[in-house]
Amino acid sequence: MPSGSETTGKHKPLAENFGTRSTPGHLDAGLIAAVGGGARLQELSITRFFDAPREQVYEAFIRTDQSQKWAGPRGFTATTFERDPHPGGRWRTRLHQVAPWQGRADYPDMWMGGVFKEMVPPERLVYTFAWEGQAGQPTRETEITVRFTEVTPNRTKMVFHQAFFDSVELRDGHNTGWNSSFDRLEELLKQLDTTNEA
Repeated sequence: MPSGSETTGKHKPLAENFGTRSTPGHLDAGLIAAVGGGARLQELSITRFFDAPREQVYEAFIRTDQSQKWAGPRGFTATTFERDPHPGGRWRTRLHQVAPWQGRADYPDMWMGGVFKEMVPPERLVYTFAWEGQAGQPTRETEITVRFTEVTPNRTKMVFHQAFFDSVELRDGHNTGWNSSFDRLEELLKQLDTTNEA
């Protein structure tokens, strides 16, 4: 059965979002000001299905030797990949462009990073994400939640959620990038399956 995907973009008024976050600092002054000026917070949700056991898909997210192989959209490779995969541990990645991406071939090396907040193998992964500002990316922190559900012993549903963005353009840019990365993840899982059968 082929893998599938579904993407949804959502927006919420600021008042609804204060009730979903209890930790101070999640909504910075710039975001609050943007919403106060009429902007709406944007969320990204992506659903993908992978023909692999749930444990294997989860491990592809947390194991450095696997996640480094699919990190970043096509046209980029993760040349630096640092992570301390436990709640409170930090992660940091540098993406280096090796082929054109959306018509551009001149991206500088781009750094991103964050902190692991929750790890429930093989069900759920929660971590923060922020660019470090190269190539003009906004440095505002977002939070990512990934849920893994067993459909069959060899098929997994992944629901990826990232929030909050302060524009549709930022949300949609991440949608494109993440889906390209998940295409690479799908290819890696197929390679691992072939290796395990050999």
